[in-house]
Amino acid sequence: MGLRLAWLIFAFAVLVAPARAERVRIGAQMSGTLGWELKYMQAQGLDKAAGVELEIVDLATPEAGKIAIASGAVDLILSDWLWVARERSLGNNLAFVPHSAALGAVMVKGDSPISELKDLDGKTIGVSGGPLDKSWLLLQAYAKRGGFDLAQRVHVAYAAPPLIDQKLSVGELDAALQYWNFCVGLQTRGFRPLVEIADVEKALGATGAVALIGFVFKDEFAREHGPALEAFLSAARKAKQGLADDRGAWPALMARAGVKDPATVELYRIRYALGVASRPVAEEEADAKVLFAALAGIGGQALVGSAKTLDANVYYKPHSGD
Repeated sequence: MGLRLAWLIFAFAVLVAPARAERVRIGAQMSGTLGWELKYMQAQGLDKAAGVELEIVDLATPEAGKIAIASGAVDLILSDWLWVARERSLGNNLAFVPHSAALGAVMVKGDSPISELKDLDGKTIGVSGGPLDKSWLLLQAYAKRGGFDLAQRVHVAYAAPPLIDQKLSVGELDAALQYWNFCVGLQTRGFRPLVEIADVEKALGATGAVALIGFVFKDEFAREHGPALEAFLSAARKAKQGLADDRGAWPALMARAGVKDPATVELYRIRYALGVASRPVAEEEADAKVLFAALAGIGGQALVGSAKTLDANVYYKPHSGD
């Protein structure tokens, strides 16, 4: 009787024991917004609640992330759907889940006489990133539709965002295409947006703000670890929305970036919150197809590879049987 009771107790313990958390390796630049979100996720216990054990690999650059995902050093990174489309055209089966629709703008001094893109004729614009930066290509496509060849009519200086910020601030640039967080800093110093990239997307045919940035992973990982992947994605969505709503988290977060003024901190939070990707995937994909055509026309094969249209499997669709 004692042996039977012991066996029943053991069997019950096995049945009710919590499932072991599955490890998910994610590559992230911990100084960036994904780093903020992952720290918030862990601080709020969202990863544990989802049954996920996070292994965070700190990356030096976005390019390091692409190398890490290709080599199998990490399971997920944050990148853009256009790169995923290009990789799929080369035979590398990656998939994309929208995560951030935070977009930048072309910024000019508050008292600048420049009031539209055509006013930049013969002037100098700084572009964060390089010639294939997605916002820069969208801006060129938008300008061309208005009869202005931006790349030919303006002097372009490519550089990292902090250097672009510095050059614009001291007057060495007439305008700058900057990422959203640098736009906030510039606004607090008296600069204004000339063109918002969100407006550019809509002018090119998108029905809403498109999440250019999202989580990227291999098809193989999705097939073999689908439940863990979806659990992480759910936790990531909760972390992003939670951080967007949590005013109390932002003073300490921005203090590490040297920002202490409460009004400026709130401006950063508001701009961040606007980038929470919440649209249905079908809407995101439909708009991405429209933007893909515009981007391919400007960037060519260097940008999209051999693809003529957006691959139907770029966007991850859970339980699709793929």
